[in-house]
Amino acid sequence: MSSFDCIWQAEAVLGEAPWWDTETALLYWVDIDGRAVFRLDPATGVRCRFDVDHEVGCIVPRENGGFVTAIDCGLAYLDAGLTKFDIFATPEKGEPKTRFNDGKCDRRGRLWAASTDMEENEPLAALYCLHGSGKLVRETSGVIVGNGLGWSPDNSTMYFTDTGLGIIFAFDYDIETGKTDNRRVFARVDDTTGYPDGLTVDAEGYVWSAHWQGWRITRYDPDGRIDRTIDLPVPNVTSLVFGGASLDQLYVTSARMGLTDGQIGEAPLSGSLFVVDTGICGLPETRFAG
Repeated sequence: MSSFDCIWQAEAVLGEAPWWDTETALLYWVDIDGRAVFRLDPATGVRCRFDVDHEVGCIVPRENGGFVTAIDCGLAYLDAGLTKFDIFATPEKGEPKTRFNDGKCDRRGRLWAASTDMEENEPLAALYCLHGSGKLVRETSGVIVGNGLGWSPDNSTMYFTDTGLGIIFAFDYDIETGKTDNRRVFARVDDTTGYPDGLTVDAEGYVWSAHWQGWRITRYDPDGRIDRTIDLPVPNVTSLVFGGASLDQLYVTSARMGLTDGQIGEAPLSGSLFVVDTGICGLPETRFAG
């Protein structure tokens, strides 16, 4: 059994992309459609909201200071004060129907970031890899809704979610070069249980996935079999990350987007940040090497 608490009733339109900073013991997350970045200090309970000028799909601290982000129009650096963007790449400038979405760094500090078809029905999007040198490579095309990413503890497997297809894919991964190979279906989610969204991997190599429109999160074993599900009091569960001093607290984001007033009345905690006590430890996140 797992217990959970609502620790920030933020009423986020599209809460997403939580990132735990082991160096500062701070949690960052975003509200994409609400154009905001959040920062939480669990030790003191201090909560900060930063209103921004872009739809931020993900945020990752940089080794050189500040942050790297995937935003509506491309990739950008964000200053340490979380106010000023420096856009440096717009690889989908000619595609008005897409925007950038989720992203995460591998354990060599490369940022993998995916775009999404904003209407969520055409394979117009892609998955990119940004190296610390600034080199940006379009790695996978034909994506509908690029979403949750993660790596196995031994770095030999990369996971990538296409919410539009309802599939979590697995790739063979070369951590030294950042190259992927042998794409295959890791888990296919029945739409009666929602759609796979954000993703993280725990220290035992099990994959955790949030369910949009599914009221739950699911833990899969390394072969893609369901190990357990945890129900939450909100329909749109969006993403998750392990944090805390021992990386044994699972922080989970959610969204209000698409819900009617009546549905919000039935699930008033929609858009909140939750913490789940799973009894399992996660893996530390990696800063961007640039």
